[in-house]
Formats: sequence, C-alpha cells, structure tokens
Amino acid sequence: MTARPPALVGISHGTSSPDGRQAVRGLHDAVAAAVAERHPDATPSVRLGHVDVEQPDVPATLASLEPGEPAIVVPLLLSAGYHVHVDLTEAVEAASDRSVVLAAALGPDDRLATVLLRRLTEAGLGDDDRVVLAVAGSSDRRAVEHCRDMAGRLAAASGREVAVGFLSAAEPALPDAVAAARRSADGAGGGGRVVLANFLLAPGYFDDLARRAGADVTARPLLVPDAPAPAELVDIVLDRYAAASARLG
Repeated sequence: MTARPPALVGISHGTSSPDGRQAVRGLHDAVAAAVAERHPDATPSVRLGHVDVEQPDVPATLASLEPGEPAIVVPLLLSAGYHVHVDLTEAVEAASDRSVVLAAALGPDDRLATVLLRRLTEAGLGDDDRVVLAVAGSSDRRAVEHCRDMAGRLAAASGREVAVGFLSAAEPALPDAVAAARRSADGAGGGGRVVLANFLLAPGYFDDLARRAGADVTARPLLVPDAPAPAELVDIVLDRYAAASARLG
C-alpha cells in the first residue's frame, strides 16, 4: 500500500474582497486537482487557510486534518516577510500534535515574472510605456529585497526597465514611483503611458490602492476571479510543497 504523502496546507493572507476570495479559492482548487493528478494512488489532503482577515486561521486549518497527519504549510504569499518569518513560523512550531514543515514563499521566481508579463500584455502594454511594479511592501528588508528581485526578473523577461513602488512600509511609495516614471516618459518625449505591473496575488485592499496610484493603466493581479489560476502559480505551489516534503522528519 502506497504511503499517503503529507497534507498540503496553503495559507493565504486573507481578504474581505469577494473577488479576492474567489480568486484564491480558484488557486486552491487548481492545486488540489494537480495534486490528485500527481499522486493518483495516495492523494494527500489539500487545505486552504489564512494568516489574517479570514477564517480558518492556521491552527484551525491544521486541526481539520486527520489526527497526527503530517503537513506542509505553503505560504500563498509573494515574498517572505513578517507573516512568513513570524506568524507562520510560530504557528508551525506550535503544532505539537503532528509533524509540520513550513515551505518557502511563492516568490521570487521567474515564473511569476512570466505571469506578470502576461497581465501586462493583456492590459495593452505599448512599446513606449513605462512600467512600474506595484508591490504591497513590508517592514522586513528580506521581503523588500524579494520584491526588488522580482522587478529585475520582470525587466529581464520584458526587455525593458521596470521601476518598483510600494503600497506600504517601504520606499519609494507607489504614487511617487508612478510620478517619477511619468516625468521620465514626458522627458523622453515619446508620449508613452505609465503602466502598473500588479505584483499582488488577488483583488482586494492593496489592489484598490494600486488603482488609485495615478498610473494610466493598472494590469490585473496574478489571480483573477473570472479566469483559471495560472499554471505557473500552480507549479510553484507544487514545487514549494515537494521541496519542503524532503525536509519532513
């Protein structure tokens, strides 16, 4: 009999946005389908929980598993900041009734740049447009560096310069980054627009802020409620799960 692999517990930030909740649920469902296809003889449990705003939280999500069932917690977060290094780390360490390993965050990863570029293309990115990567921001310098890393990856994927702007806790603030990009575009005399690459997982509070930051066009976030979850995101989740599974004692 094939041993059942550890549960995959995806933990998102959580949002009060109905569209955001639908989009994240779509990622969960796509991951569950991919896990079942990859492990047809012994399919692991797949759960969705949240680190903030929504329920179930991490302890409740782990408690929904079978008693003693091992688990891999995969942060459905784009960078590793406070929620990963503190909230999720503490929740995993507190799970004394089972073996639990915390996987890496989703980013940085070249596949996220692929999705970002696709969203920019959908938004009608022009040759003369200036691109600013809109990110949530963090007081954790490691998360900030992850976001700057993603700006570099998007620049490499798109073949153009990409600035970065933060919606909270870090500089430059997104409206300031948009204003600087507009001055650059005006100075070049090309008539290009300022277009935001939306490095947010799903619609919600930060997506609303990004759309008010003054850009001419704001691309959609990585997940949208009216479309399937990008295959690249599903693959990243499965890769993070597999890598953490190798560390499960």
